[in-house]
Amino acid sequence: MGYDDVITHLGEFGRYQKRIYYLLCLPAIVCAFHKLAGVFLLAKPDFRCALPFEESNSSYELAPNLWNLSYPQGEVCEIYDVEYSEAYLNGSIPRSSNQTRSCSAYIYDRSKYLNSAVTEWDMVCNRSLLSATSDSLFMLGVLLGSFIFGQMSDKLGRKPTFFASLVIQLIFGILAAVAPEYFSYTIARMIVGATTSGVFLVAYVIALEMVGSSYRLFAGVAMQMFFSVGFMLTAGFAYFIHDWRWLQIALTLPGLLFICYYWIVPESARWLLLKGRKDEAFVIIDKAAKENRVEIPNAIYEQLVDEVAEKKKQDELTASQPAATVFDLLRYPNLRRKTLLIFFDWFVNSGVYYGLSWNTNNLGGNQLVNFMISGAVEIPGYVLLLFTLNRWGRRSILCGTMLIAGVSLLATIFVPSDMNWLIIALAMIGKLTITSSYGTIYIFSAEQFPTVVRNVGLGASSMIARVGGILAPYLKLLGEIWRPLPLIICGALSLIAGLLSLLLPETLNKPMPETIEDGENFGKKTSKTPQTAEEGVNQELRGMLSEKSS
Repeated sequence: MGYDDVITHLGEFGRYQKRIYYLLCLPAIVCAFHKLAGVFLLAKPDFRCALPFEESNSSYELAPNLWNLSYPQGEVCEIYDVEYSEAYLNGSIPRSSNQTRSCSAYIYDRSKYLNSAVTEWDMVCNRSLLSATSDSLFMLGVLLGSFIFGQMSDKLGRKPTFFASLVIQLIFGILAAVAPEYFSYTIARMIVGATTSGVFLVAYVIALEMVGSSYRLFAGVAMQMFFSVGFMLTAGFAYFIHDWRWLQIALTLPGLLFICYYWIVPESARWLLLKGRKDEAFVIIDKAAKENRVEIPNAIYEQLVDEVAEKKKQDELTASQPAATVFDLLRYPNLRRKTLLIFFDWFVNSGVYYGLSWNTNNLGGNQLVNFMISGAVEIPGYVLLLFTLNRWGRRSILCGTMLIAGVSLLATIFVPSDMNWLIIALAMIGKLTITSSYGTIYIFSAEQFPTVVRNVGLGASSMIARVGGILAPYLKLLGEIWRPLPLIICGALSLIAGLLSLLLPETLNKPMPETIEDGENFGKKTSKTPQTAEEGVNQELRGMLSEKSS
């Protein structure tokens, strides 16, 4: 409790913490730029096969009679295999064959997008899988980055990891913009995806490690709101910048502003103490105390020294014991059931969140407006958590929001095609509620897992969530088969997950399980109350990262 006592004396959210916290929230905006940029970098406008007599810069518009003479009904990836002579085109001679041939080039509708990586490298028709794969590999990068930069931040420090990932993000963000072909572009974007974990995760951890326990829920949720602001601003960049390469550069360059943080943002004092570097930690604490206009009693510093020594002893003792694994969560029936349900919730929340975020181009109407609204509805989704999570209970919020998301998305099946505004409205209700659900699952999961395997459980849950994010880009392709199909799949998954979550026990104001036995008994009708009781999951909120880190 030594460092928590320091926070109490400093003020749980004093002037010093507020200044550093809000500075650390700003990089979340740039991380949102990179995570959502694929919607515009890989935008797929309307297209058709280029006819033999057309140039690549020909107009997409084609007279109806020429369209009927050239393309089979409902087909844009093939043309009739005939000689396109002047006599044929003016209708003087009939079509000699109904055989078709594939395209050698394409004509794109440039009324909405000047260009994109899709139009530049013709990622349409039998190459349409490439665009979804590029986004999928970006999310694979996010997964790898959470492992790599997470380990770096624990071993090398929060601050070095933050700036290393920031510099790599700047370099490969620019390289993605100048990539000459698909492979180098995708690799560069995958590395950028990895750095979003480094930048966002480390900033998140530093921020939460310096605020008091009563402010951690607010601090965690508010940083997610900055991500939502970045979501909306991405549409603003796309509105003014129509060339995809310049858009990628414009979304990358704001990261340069955070280089100056090297002289402003300190290392985490909590991490320094854990590593035994107490003198450096004391300098940071003294600076914070001076700015907050308080004094830290000498007894607190002495307690911190004793705590560091005790922590080293505990680490040595822990190192001699077998490490906890995810199999410990699957060994006992009740704990296994809860663990599998939590894994499924994480998979659904991540997959549906990113599936809806990346599907705005398929909703019809103004694509930029759809995208902007999709980001804006996240704000009330997070505000809902601030006012209800500690009042109505974790399970009630998680199940309720997923059920509402499921019903609203499935309801798009019954909306007439001429009421597109209603489809968009239902999709946005789904996005709002799945955002609330995604924010809840972090806290709810940490309170379900026993202390001895809590980090292992959250790490495995995060990995499962990334799998949902990796698969989400392929939902866009299903929208080409039938526009409501991605919404229906997301709705069905949300509805199933919401109903299954009713099988999980409520954790609000309940003692957190400490041992594997506690975890197995927790939620049973004949369960015994664990020995120790802690409030919520304040300590574990540091692990709440957005997949969006997520």
